[in-house]
Amino acid sequence: MGSADFTDDDLRLLTSGSWSFDPGESTPESAEGTTDADKVQGKETPTPEAPQDQEALPPQTASPSPRRKNRQEPVLAASSDGFSRVELQPGGIKAAIEAILAVADVPVSVREFSAALIVSERAVETALDELDREYKGYDDGTTVHEPRGFELRQVGGGWRLYSRQDFSPWVGRFVVGAQSTKLTRAALETLAVIAYQQPATRSYLAQVRGVSVDAAVRNLLHRGLIAETVPDETGATQYITTNTLLEKLGLNSLDELPALAPYLPDPAEVNDHHNIDLNAG
Repeated sequence: MGSADFTDDDLRLLTSGSWSFDPGESTPESAEGTTDADKVQGKETPTPEAPQDQEALPPQTASPSPRRKNRQEPVLAASSDGFSRVELQPGGIKAAIEAILAVADVPVSVREFSAALIVSERAVETALDELDREYKGYDDGTTVHEPRGFELRQVGGGWRLYSRQDFSPWVGRFVVGAQSTKLTRAALETLAVIAYQQPATRSYLAQVRGVSVDAAVRNLLHRGLIAETVPDETGATQYITTNTLLEKLGLNSLDELPALAPYLPDPAEVNDHHNIDLNAG
């Protein structure tokens, strides 16, 4: 048999040393692509895939990361009413008290401060003490803190800001330039009788003063220095003083008035129409 009985492909198979192709063995040609023997048998060598480490390892389920507790950071979150804690605001309780005193036209009690600022009454009292100390001035050993031009006073059952007494001459010059109407002598006398003998009726006031007090009473009512209270047993209107008078006088209660009541007649004597000697005593 001559060489013409063999094809070129047969000769290549003979020189390779194997009639069959073992896919487990790699030939030089397999690294580059499909071998000629593969072409003869109509097969293609699959391209080896890169090893996957994930498949070699046992399947792992993603373990949830340990939960971290949510730390509550301090925030200025407003409540449903639109308010936040006053302690978190610049200046805290003391600044809030000053803000209220700046707009209050009547003395503000500790309870009213506590309700408005949503803090304890003790916290309000502590803040008021600190403000009073700051306004009066103090020496902390390092710095001398000068007194302020105003001060805290407890009057009428509450607290108000007043100009310092040391500056009264200058404040007085300013007030004189403003429009102000002083009480007449008749109104002052009527007010004094009511302050010491309240509640008092108009008839009692007229008996003490010896003249009609209608104009004086109207003037005092208009200024808010007196107010009507429950009628007496005869149905006559009685009058008492108001907290406005205490504010004007700088008093905390009527007990701080000078002891002048013994010099006034007893209401029973006036009602009995006895002759009263106003110059007695």
